[in-house]
Amino acid sequence: MSELKILHAADLHLDSPFEALPAGKAALRRSEQRELLGRLAELSRSEKVGLVLLSGDLLDSDNSYYETGEELSRCLAGMAAPVFISPGNHDYYSPRSPWKRFKLPGNVCLFTENRIRGVTLSSLSVRVYGAAFTEKRSGPLLHGFKAERTPGVKNILVLHGEVGGRADSPYNPITEEELSESGIDYAALGHIHKASGLRRAGPTWYSWPGCPEGRGFDETGEKTVSLITLTDDGGCALETRCLAQRRYEELTVDVTGADPLLAVHTMLPDETVRDVYRVTLTGEVDESLDLSRMYQNLYELFFELQLRDETRARRSVWERAGDDTLRGLFLKKLKAKYDAAPDEDTKRGIEQAARWGLAALDNREEAKRHDNP
Repeated sequence: MSELKILHAADLHLDSPFEALPAGKAALRRSEQRELLGRLAELSRSEKVGLVLLSGDLLDSDNSYYETGEELSRCLAGMAAPVFISPGNHDYYSPRSPWKRFKLPGNVCLFTENRIRGVTLSSLSVRVYGAAFTEKRSGPLLHGFKAERTPGVKNILVLHGEVGGRADSPYNPITEEELSESGIDYAALGHIHKASGLRRAGPTWYSWPGCPEGRGFDETGEKTVSLITLTDDGGCALETRCLAQRRYEELTVDVTGADPLLAVHTMLPDETVRDVYRVTLTGEVDESLDLSRMYQNLYELFFELQLRDETRARRSVWERAGDDTLRGLFLKKLKAKYDAAPDEDTKRGIEQAARWGLAALDNREEAKRHDNP
């Protein structure tokens, strides 16, 4: 039984601005994105894939750097397999898009029309279908489509779009019914940044791999690309490979009754120095936290660190409301509002105000994030 192995990736978003990072680290992350291209090419060679499918949003925008185009062309040429690219809503094809000026190698087929067309690869007994976004939005491209069926030929689709979303989505809405009736054996999709795993709609297998490397705290955890294996009897298997250099991670630490700094150290995994972390502190505290001090003690453990203080003041804090001091007068007024609060949400808001106020009285900094103190 013959098999076809496919490397499927999408949503690289090369040249992302990384606006939440300091300028130097943002530039480094863009450079590391280009390095991922080389690892993608190496994976295609080591796994001896017969086909590479890139399902859109390879670029983050039309403001692409020259060296990105050079590295992309070099790595695509090094894949030693036919490569098919379906531009998405971020890297849509137009007369002024970077795709027009990139010098793509001969093994690359870039779909440039906002309608599905097919390319036959006789040597692989495969017909690859695809289309391009030609502006930031696209109507449904798969609606009414039916691939030509030829005995012994696998029908593959590479396309940017979303499955099962709103019917009026501006990003090529696709239904499972359309996939089931499409005549496609495997649909390599892009657009959603969280991997789907292997799915099936009738006789059609499909998946989207998610983004291969996170760029923010909405893209936490391990990110991967997919290796798809299709067999002549209609079978399909999916394996994942992680090529990312860094991860975004979120960690919540309850500091109730503990030294906050020690509590964070206790909860941290062994290896964090290459990653971007958001650490959220929760629980009850007697005094407002000194986030600047904590940041200075922790930041060398990470590529970048954000600290969030979501702790609550202990009830003992309100006991000082009777003190004949500025602090006491401040707490006395808030305590009255706290006691009269109609619900828990309002009480939490008043506690937050007390924490901010006490931080100001102690000349401490209360902040959501420290990028570069």
